Amino acid sequence: MSDIIRIGTGPRMSEAVCYNGIVWVAGQVGNPHETVTQQTATCLAEVDRILAAAGTDKTRILSAQIWLADIATFAEMNAVWDKWVPAGNTPARATGEAKLATPAYKVEVIVTAALR
Repeated sequence: MSDIIRIGTGPRMSEAVCYNGIVWVAGQVGNPHETVTQQTATCLAEVDRILAAAGTDKTRILSAQIWLADIATFAEMNAVWDKWVPAGNTPARATGEAKLATPAYKVEVIVTAALR
């Protein structure tokens, strides 16, 4: 049986949890008061960092969920996503509008990836 490995464990949550060849990355948000473009870039950089800590990378992402505080910013977020996501390795993805943890957050990105 595989061990459960937790990355960046805090009192409330871990940044990621690895089990049985899969890594679940907690929702990543940008810096408050940044634009949607800046927050998306920050979220994706954090996803890259956490995946690297787990021993994998964005080419191994299986699925992504993106939450926007305002769905009207969909194109702005996608402009950053489209430059970041590896061609030929795009994951299954869902994007929706949701009230995020604070009004300053405009984007939250959650991914699940295969380990190497």
